[in-house]
Amino acid sequence: MDKLKILLPKGRIYENVVELLAGAGISVKLPERAYRPIVNQDDLEAKVMKPQNIGKLLEMGAHDCGFTGRDWIDETGADVEEIMDLGFDKVRIVAAVPSALNDEDLKSKRIVAATEYENIARRWLERKNIQAVVLHTSGATEVFPPDDADMIIDNTATGRTLAENGLRIVETIAESSTRFFASKIALSHPEKRQKIMELKMLFEAVLNARGRVMLEMNVSAENFDTLVKGLPSMRSPTVSPLYSADHEKSGTSHGPGGTHEAGFAVKIAVKQSEVPALLPRLKELGATDILEYELRKVLA
Repeated sequence: MDKLKILLPKGRIYENVVELLAGAGISVKLPERAYRPIVNQDDLEAKVMKPQNIGKLLEMGAHDCGFTGRDWIDETGADVEEIMDLGFDKVRIVAAVPSALNDEDLKSKRIVAATEYENIARRWLERKNIQAVVLHTSGATEVFPPDDADMIIDNTATGRTLAENGLRIVETIAESSTRFFASKIALSHPEKRQKIMELKMLFEAVLNARGRVMLEMNVSAENFDTLVKGLPSMRSPTVSPLYSADHEKSGTSHGPGGTHEAGFAVKIAVKQSEVPALLPRLKELGATDILEYELRKVLA
């Protein structure tokens, strides 16, 4: 199979994508002032491009898959397949105006709307019956009002920057996050489709592991049932009998559900946020020798 050509987004979302790839075992090293990273997988070839361009490049089939925000796919109208929402770099596309400008004024005159999202902006303005001249910007859109624009249509994570510049949000137009997209041309090739879906599986495993830890503990046979009933778990705990030299000599060794005087080792995967409240409870339920360690991948 030819190398799978993958596009990485330049700018603020690059690091999160590279971290995800690293979690999947794919190392990406980008030399200074270069656009073609060194990848540790012989079947992958990467290139760094602006997120705004990635959708159309995938549509044309120049590359097979890539990462960009949903907002740029909607803006460019790129005909691509969304493979999965990675769930990070979440933003809202909003319309915002100076706090002194009321909603009635927006429809009583022809306004200037500054934005990087010209197509998204025009569609929304048309739906709202707002007469506007759309002014294209290239970053720092929030500084245009009130002198050079009456409104901006921009992305925001928290809205704090808008508020600091004296702007109020009129409406949330759309929501976006970094996602994994594929070229429909690539997906029509069985081998490339298989590789893209394998990447999806790896990414899901990495994301499933985030925010979870593994807890491993010992428990006596006497406390086993009580402990297991009090455990949270993704599905069910992993249980194995503890070794006992005395039991080996006597030949009395039984698994869970029977009698095992030496006790059991129990493993559970839990949300990291649950750990502070869970550890004291595990001790109360009879757990000993509790270990906590990070998970790298979780295949559900």
